[in-house]
Amino acid sequence: MSIETPAGLAVVSTDTGRDSASYVDWAAIFAGIVFASAVSLLFISFGSAIGLNMVGFQAREGAPPILIGIAAASWFLWVQISSFMAGGYLTGRLRRRHFDATEDESDMRDGAHGLVVWAGAMVVGAVLAVGGVGAVANAVGSAASTAAIAASNVAEDAVDPNAYFVDTLFRSAQPVDAAVARDEAGRIFTQAALGNGTVTAEDRAYLASLVAANTGLTPEEAQARADQVIANVEAARQQAIEAARMARNTAIIAAFLLAASSLVSAIGAYWAAQKGGNHRDKNTAFIDVFRRF
Repeated sequence: MSIETPAGLAVVSTDTGRDSASYVDWAAIFAGIVFASAVSLLFISFGSAIGLNMVGFQAREGAPPILIGIAAASWFLWVQISSFMAGGYLTGRLRRRHFDATEDESDMRDGAHGLVVWAGAMVVGAVLAVGGVGAVANAVGSAASTAAIAASNVAEDAVDPNAYFVDTLFRSAQPVDAAVARDEAGRIFTQAALGNGTVTAEDRAYLASLVAANTGLTPEEAQARADQVIANVEAARQQAIEAARMARNTAIIAAFLLAASSLVSAIGAYWAAQKGGNHRDKNTAFIDVFRRF
């Protein structure tokens, strides 16, 4: 648009509607999100290949699990932070600057664009993760449902909370059928597992009598065998408790690490976007890297 001055000179106005335009450059933000996601996917795939190479699937022993876990966590943290910084830098470099702001305000807007890139990539990653977990959960749920239907008739007595107590009503010194004895012994172990894991002295003696009646062992040998099996069941129970505790602690540590790395990634994206904006304003060119051939 031109304006006539009294001297007859035409002054060209440089106002092209920036006053009404948004300061948010969504095209640059989208480019940063795509770039950050691509960098993350690339290096996670590369790290997965290295990690699988460290695991031994044959008779030879692979790397210790604790070292694999530390290496995987360190690699994931580095990939997450560096990918967000790369996306933030690209967004800051591509953002169209509005020249109605001071340098400090321009730096703030560049950094804000980096934060939006971080937020957008986090949302995209969460959606993909939830989708993958949902697909796995559906597959596992379908398999579990099929197995439950197939085993419902067999397991009906095992899940009866009163089965153990009903068995105690009809215990006798007379020999019982081997199949009945096995079912009864299973219910005794189930009752112990639901409690504190201890088989009572009365149940121990009854188990020994069942073993003696169905195997031909002497009472002393039957009692020793029953005590050994009870000890094995308790050891397996303790291992399951320890595995559950380790899984819980691992999940807690992983959640804290994810939160901390996400916070550091946000700071890195903010700083990298500001650095990209400064290079944009100064026309910084990395000639040795991006030269024309």
